[in-house]
Amino acid sequence: MNEEKRDEVDGTGEKQTLGKMPQPPLELQVATILLVLLICGVGIAGNVMVVLVVLRTKHMVTPTNCYLVSLAVADLIVLLAAGLPNISEVVASWVYGYAGCLCITYLQYLGINISACSITAFTVERYIAICHSIKAQLLCTVSRAKRIIAGVWLFTSLYCLMWFFLVDTSQVTFADGAQVSCGYRVSRTLYLPIYFLDFALFYVIPLGVATVLYGLIARILFSNPLPATPQHARPGSGHQGQPSSSMKLSCRGNKGALSSRRQVTKMLAVVVILFAVLWMPYRTLVVVNSFMDPPYLNIWFLLFCRMCIYLNSAINPIIYNLMSQKFRAAFRKLCKCEQKRTENVTQYNIPVYYSVMKDNSHDSSDHDVTEQEDLNGFPSMAKKSKLSS
Repeated sequence: MNEEKRDEVDGTGEKQTLGKMPQPPLELQVATILLVLLICGVGIAGNVMVVLVVLRTKHMVTPTNCYLVSLAVADLIVLLAAGLPNISEVVASWVYGYAGCLCITYLQYLGINISACSITAFTVERYIAICHSIKAQLLCTVSRAKRIIAGVWLFTSLYCLMWFFLVDTSQVTFADGAQVSCGYRVSRTLYLPIYFLDFALFYVIPLGVATVLYGLIARILFSNPLPATPQHARPGSGHQGQPSSSMKLSCRGNKGALSSRRQVTKMLAVVVILFAVLWMPYRTLVVVNSFMDPPYLNIWFLLFCRMCIYLNSAINPIIYNLMSQKFRAAFRKLCKCEQKRTENVTQYNIPVYYSVMKDNSHDSSDHDVTEQEDLNGFPSMAKKSKLSS
């Protein structure tokens, strides 16, 4: 995000001499303030709700949702550290001082990079859960997801520490006042390897991995659906030639599990596609400007790039609400917009189901949740099947 800051001040990256202080057009200031307040307001509220519904609802604590919480926290950091400071920058000079320049820049890159890592993590988790369901019993657990998330945050936090040494504040004095900016400490060309490394690690590689893995997932879900009926039936469970009630329930459970997996996969694929599309303008601008002198810094295109980044961090909770019945029910419950009777009915219609399996390496039941129930059926139906037998 720092790539454009110094150049936005003077258009060329060189310090200006005495003269009248340049001011952004009034229409740009108005558009920036309105769009930032709208997008960041919706995004902050939505991502806070995602974190709250997962942490406060026991059946929402699943491996996939743990990665979505990590993504929500990263998006919150982007909106707070990149979005809101943009308002003060467009109407005045940098007002956060030297410490603010270092910390805000660090948090911007931290949130951006962790968003990409979280997307990659839940893509790999979905691939294992769907394409290798036996391994998923061991690999797709909440405890493992938490360890992976902790590792991602630790690695990215250390990786982004370099920005404390790469940015600084500068001041240009004009006839009518001084203008402070937060930008590069040294020549712009020295930052090109860092930007290309970021481009590869946190954009190209995540999208490449996602493209391959979602292709494999789609082949499993849409080309090789689950069998309509169970292959084996217990002797004596029903009359010959007629399916027993347990077989009907199992069949219904298989269909429900397939529908559930498709729905969750579509939702996560949409999140990845939006990440690719909304980050493309800014990533393209960085690459193009690396070979252009002077760089292309049209103020309206810069505004468009920024709004796409903020929108990417704000739109995910909306996607969850539109495409996941489970998240929609949890959001309604959090907002107290649903009566208890409706909530009790909803829990049998949620799209993803999870069971509890004992993980011998942990004593806490919070670490024993796996994706198995998400893959293989409905808990209520399994219980009825046992009673009917």
